[in-house]
Amino acid sequence: MNSFDCAMNKKPSARPDVDRDHVALAEYRASIDNIDASLIYLMAERFKITQKVGEYKKEQGLPAASVDREQEQFRRMEQLAADAGVDQEFMGKFLRFIMDEVIRRHERIKER
Repeated sequence: MNSFDCAMNKKPSARPDVDRDHVALAEYRASIDNIDASLIYLMAERFKITQKVGEYKKEQGLPAASVDREQEQFRRMEQLAADAGVDQEFMGKFLRFIMDEVIRRHERIKER
């Protein structure tokens, strides 16, 4: 018997409010899973574009990192985070993590 069969054969709870709570939790988790999947695909798309940027930088002899661009992005993300009600420190760390990965990839492109 698989997990689906087990779920289908479960007897209803004596407390309908508990069943409703479990349904709500499952719905919340499904939404979170959808958002996580969207984030993965958005990051994949972002890295495809930054790959092209890295190739352009190599062709033009530009450095892998751009301090001016990073500062601009941090200011922009800080404002977006504030507008969205997201912790700005967290967003700064998140952006730094992404930028470091992009720079690392750009350096690899330059070395080829």
